[in-house]
Amino acid sequence: MLKTWTRRAALAAAAALITAPVMAAETIKAVVIDGYPARALWVKEFTNFFIPEVDKRLAENGNYVMDWQESYGGSIVKPKGVLEGMKLGLGDIGIVTTIFHSSKLPSQAISAVTPFVAADSRAVAKAVDEIAKEFPAMQAEFDAQNQVYLATGVVLDTYQIFSKTPVNSLSDIEGSKVAGAGMNLRYLEGIEGAAGVRGGLTDFYNMLQTGLVDHAMLWPEAAKTFKIAEVAPYMLRADIGAVNSKTITVNKDYWAKLPDEVKGVLQEVAVAYRGHVAGIAMDRAAASRDAYVEQGGTIVEMDPAERAAWVAAIPNIAGEWATNLNGKGQPGTEMLNAYMGKLKDAGFTPVRDWAAEAATN
Repeated sequence: MLKTWTRRAALAAAAALITAPVMAAETIKAVVIDGYPARALWVKEFTNFFIPEVDKRLAENGNYVMDWQESYGGSIVKPKGVLEGMKLGLGDIGIVTTIFHSSKLPSQAISAVTPFVAADSRAVAKAVDEIAKEFPAMQAEFDAQNQVYLATGVVLDTYQIFSKTPVNSLSDIEGSKVAGAGMNLRYLEGIEGAAGVRGGLTDFYNMLQTGLVDHAMLWPEAAKTFKIAEVAPYMLRADIGAVNSKTITVNKDYWAKLPDEVKGVLQEVAVAYRGHVAGIAMDRAAASRDAYVEQGGTIVEMDPAERAAWVAAIPNIAGEWATNLNGKGQPGTEMLNAYMGKLKDAGFTPVRDWAAEAATN
């Protein structure tokens, strides 16, 4: 009798499991913003890699489903407005172009103040992201902007000089105007009479076409994407270096409401996205240079001696950067030493040892 009851109870329990409604996954809305258009490498890969990867990992447990709402190309914010837009809650997740915000995010300039060290986006992205995790000061800058730092992105293999007229040496840049995005304009201080004009990547084509500038500092993949060869058909290959310029952040108020599982997945995928985008940037570097030539561009290799002379003429911007942070109670010198040490350990020999110079300041 006991055996029969047990069997019936088991069958009833099984039937209840079959007929019971499956618990629906909780849907979480996420508004993603960037002022750059969807065709920009990092935006395109956010759509093609970041979002599907988050969805895939969340699906493993089935507890949460993301309702992604992507807004790019200036519909909510312009390229320079992502930081402020994220602070105000106009977006939940944003791709902040940090080079526009040197006063609010000074520590993010660590690779920009150390040019001519590594023309490798993967190495620079990894080093900067590790610095951000090891030194709380870097993440604290985003916290002050009501944002949570997820990961650093490097989308360019190395800056080059693109010009309207033939350029074979630094003398061809002397006394002219050069477009740049921010800290890289300081590299021009070592070139006699050169004047920097600040602008964003989406502005460079018109700046060159209208004659507002004679040259622009950008990278081959961007030159291909934005058809720079049409207005600047000459490239001086100086290999100025890779620079971190993108950071994935989350609005702090939005973050506080997220389940821990979702937070963990976003953090993990942000790091994977960091490596994914940097890898694409390097993989496309040679092909982008070839495409630039196919579009009518001419590439001239910069003489190594002249390249060394250029970097030697730049003010000690890394030392200034470290001193400025030190004065605010932040570990500027320690961060600089750690960053340069990571790149040296990765096999890169700097044309100029910025950390050693900073130590003597």
